[in-house]
Amino acid sequence: MTEPVASREPEISHADFERFSDFFYRKTGIVFDQGKRYFVDRRLQRRMSETGHAEFDAYFGALLAGCDRPGGEMQQLINAMTINETYFYREEYQFRCLVESLLPDLLSRRGPDETLRIWSIPAASGEEPYSLAIYLLEHWPLLAERNVELLASDIDTEMLDLARAGLYPARALHQLPQPLRDRYFMREAGGHRIDAMLRDAIAFSAVNVCDVESMRAWRDVDVVFCRNLLIYFDDLSRRQAAEALYDALRPGGYICLGHAESMSRISSLFTVRKFPDAIVYQKPIESRPR
Repeated sequence: MTEPVASREPEISHADFERFSDFFYRKTGIVFDQGKRYFVDRRLQRRMSETGHAEFDAYFGALLAGCDRPGGEMQQLINAMTINETYFYREEYQFRCLVESLLPDLLSRRGPDETLRIWSIPAASGEEPYSLAIYLLEHWPLLAERNVELLASDIDTEMLDLARAGLYPARALHQLPQPLRDRYFMREAGGHRIDAMLRDAIAFSAVNVCDVESMRAWRDVDVVFCRNLLIYFDDLSRRQAAEALYDALRPGGYICLGHAESMSRISSLFTVRKFPDAIVYQKPIESRPR
């Protein structure tokens, strides 16, 4: 009796990897070099198997044919290839800077009835935008008097679904003080569910920061939290993303980057502002054309 032959993973050659990496870069701005080869191959093989393609050429052809179809294989591939790892109150010092420095500066130039817009991108599974909401509730008394719109976006639609659901494992809350866990979360099977009031307070949306058409819809934002995204881009994509975020901001608006990122090395459009709690980047009040 012959033994069954074990199924083999679809093969991806060096040329296939290069062709895919170039295509994915042009669509998302994310760079995959040879150091990410194993990561990319495994996820590509999984998508090929799940879509019934034994050969890379057949899969890639189908991908190209439907890459602009909403919710199609391109979106599934983006979801598979993006890495989302975060937790509540990450880099909390920037939230302090928001409340103690950025918001007072913005309010000094805004009318009492004008809405302040704060945008978290990438939002991943929601820890950052929900952290912003909690921090404002806890530390900014003027929240009761001002109109504030909290926006949250990501390229990964599966992460956005998780964010809207608001259910988190204990490890995501490890930096959140216990009184805040008790106040804003309910224990249930599978983890900790954030309060429905907060889930309803944030507008989640799918956005590709490197897609010019997608970004044109975003304007009049006062503060952007764009932390630990640009490190995945090359120089060209970083500049394009910086320009898109510049256009999205109101004159005088601010952008907060991750601690390992520096806008000064990416674009000269922004002014460096050093506050007691953080270094941030401001769109000039008299914004210059680019």
